[in-house]
Amino acid sequence: MLTVEKKKKYTVDDYMMLEEGAPFQLINNELIMSPSPNSIHQAIVARLSKIILIFLESEQKGGYTAGSMDVVFDKNNVFQPDFLYVSEERVDEIVKERVEGSPDMAIEILSPSNAYYDLIQKKEVYEKYGVKEYIIFDPIAKNAHLYALKDGIYYLHQKAQQNELLHSLILPGFSFDLTYIFK
Repeated sequence: MLTVEKKKKYTVDDYMMLEEGAPFQLINNELIMSPSPNSIHQAIVARLSKIILIFLESEQKGGYTAGSMDVVFDKNNVFQPDFLYVSEERVDEIVKERVEGSPDMAIEILSPSNAYYDLIQKKEVYEKYGVKEYIIFDPIAKNAHLYALKDGIYYLHQKAQQNELLHSLILPGFSFDLTYIFK
């Protein structure tokens, strides 16, 4: 990811003036640009969408899912998680033209250009603002880490490899089949 020309510290107001679809996120007052996701990344997002939607429908659960939608945390941080989930109880509260507040689950898929932001800076903001479940998929190592929030602090709840299941806490009974995710 590249940062745009330094001016001052950017805010959500600056971010909202960008053209729709501009490849930026606002991370700790910096406009961070990244190239469009590669085909492996896109395939993982599509598989995640499919299996989560099938699960929600089969369990007759509601909620809101999206990929690459703005999530406004504060005036200094607007992220576009690769995938997010908001529980049915909270949809009306935070899902507007964009998500205004913390989703229940945020998922990021690592790439060489974004790993630092996803593993450090974004993780810290997700933790600070109470994202209950943060999952990081690593397509190169073919593993995933699920961080859960307990007493305001993330702990590593589970690490799973390609041939294992990663069990969601936010969606009881739902597991990510990493063999399918990374196929």
